[in-house]
Amino acid sequence: MQVAQPRHVAVARNSAGEDYITFQPWRGRVRGYVAGRVIVDSDRAMLLREGRLEPVLYFPRDDVRTDHLSAGDKSSYCPYRGTPEYYDLDVDGVHLDNVAWSYTEPHPESEFVRDYIAFYRDRIDRWEHDEDAPVGLDPPATAGNPLVGWLLREAWQAGSLADLVMRWVGALEAAGIRLVRFSLITRTLHPLISGAAYRWTRGEEDVQHLTLRHERLASPEYLNSPLVAIFDGAGGVRRRLTDDSGTDDFPVLADIRAAGGTDYVAMPVTFSDGQINAVTLATDRESGFTTEELGLVNEVMPLLARLVEVFIQREKSESLLQTYLGAQTGRRVLEGRVRRGDGENIHAVIWFCDLRRSSTLAANMPRDEFLEYLNVFFDCMAGAVIDHGGEVLRFIGDAALAIFPMAPTEQGEGPACRRTLDAAADACARIAEFNNASRDADQPFMEFGIGLHIGDVMYGNIGTASRLEFTVVGAAANEAARIEGLCKTLGHPVLLSGEFASHCSGDYLPLGVHELAGTGRRVEVFAVAPAGERTMESA
Repeated sequence: MQVAQPRHVAVARNSAGEDYITFQPWRGRVRGYVAGRVIVDSDRAMLLREGRLEPVLYFPRDDVRTDHLSAGDKSSYCPYRGTPEYYDLDVDGVHLDNVAWSYTEPHPESEFVRDYIAFYRDRIDRWEHDEDAPVGLDPPATAGNPLVGWLLREAWQAGSLADLVMRWVGALEAAGIRLVRFSLITRTLHPLISGAAYRWTRGEEDVQHLTLRHERLASPEYLNSPLVAIFDGAGGVRRRLTDDSGTDDFPVLADIRAAGGTDYVAMPVTFSDGQINAVTLATDRESGFTTEELGLVNEVMPLLARLVEVFIQREKSESLLQTYLGAQTGRRVLEGRVRRGDGENIHAVIWFCDLRRSSTLAANMPRDEFLEYLNVFFDCMAGAVIDHGGEVLRFIGDAALAIFPMAPTEQGEGPACRRTLDAAADACARIAEFNNASRDADQPFMEFGIGLHIGDVMYGNIGTASRLEFTVVGAAANEAARIEGLCKTLGHPVLLSGEFASHCSGDYLPLGVHELAGTGRRVEVFAVAPAGERTMESA
């Protein structure tokens, strides 16, 4: 197939009237070698220049040894040329992945590039030119893109992702790129949330922050969105909404069109670890986006991706630390308390709870059913602690340790003790609700014990130099576990130490003084009294 060689094609001009994209003949003959073999030999090469990107030589397909090429697996997208096909190269035992590309179905405005093949210059072993020192292949200076200046001067001042999006939209508009809507969609590690969207819409003062829950990934709205294509590596999506021949193949396009949108573009935002996020841009300008505008955005997208990644990594860190350590503990670790021994002495309510008959249940229930049963128990117990302001420090098999820190000025009856009692009542109510439902579902009756105590503990890091745990250490934590152990022998699901009862008045049933196993200490123990029982207050 012979490809007509254009003499000179100027695709777009910038605001100064200069050619922004050109496709022009390259003088002389060019040869490319891999493993000592000629892969390309052409005197009809074309030089493509676009903005401040590195110039690229394109060769007519007939001048390339296509018998050494096979389909590659890379995906990308150029908003003004379209989606390229990538090729692997095999020659004499040498295999190069995705070393070349070609636009077999370019956008109409880039028809001139159809079926030409380009190579990554640094992937080819050797290039020969008719001239000893060919000029024109060095990338031009990056000065001139106003978005580059914004990235250097202002972007770093953003205090959050929402702030970054607002500033970015302002930079785009200052560069003459009119928007009707812009969205940044990020993915994250969280047990409940799959990602977040930051959306700016013309006419609204603030950037809207939307959380995306995991169940939404199965919704038709998500499955039929351009985001799926982006996350699957499509490289990009563009739809001209004024083109009568086009179709709204994504439901979101109807919303954009209804808001006056005329052009829609989705681009990947790729992090350093390969994770793909996305941005979407829509304009209501009658002619849509220009080639120069999309080129300006495309040029700085890798830099913007790194800025976004900084915020996302911090959010991921906070999310993971809060998920695995708890909100308060995670915050302390983020503040830099990461060395062994880092910590502080605190006065706190200690909560220790345990599931009864867990060994028997584990032996007689299928593993997945037992794990679900155990998670229900922790939902009831730890969920109540968290909902009432406590901090769950660790799960120990079928038990959990939590604290309700007390303020230094908290004397006598304080809010921490009251929140603890409310959490215990909440946990009992949740277990009761599960047990009532279990009668009809033929599930094992759930029994438990909760021990509540008050004391001084060291709240900080323990462990080895390379594996630490942020927890509480001290006699009070051990005593709380021993008090919970008395629930079995005394027949009450919630027991309080005398120290706790003295800090928080209530209807308590005195159960006498008991020795705590393994401690040599005797403590007064109370239970929350059922109606009609003799209580500490009425004694």
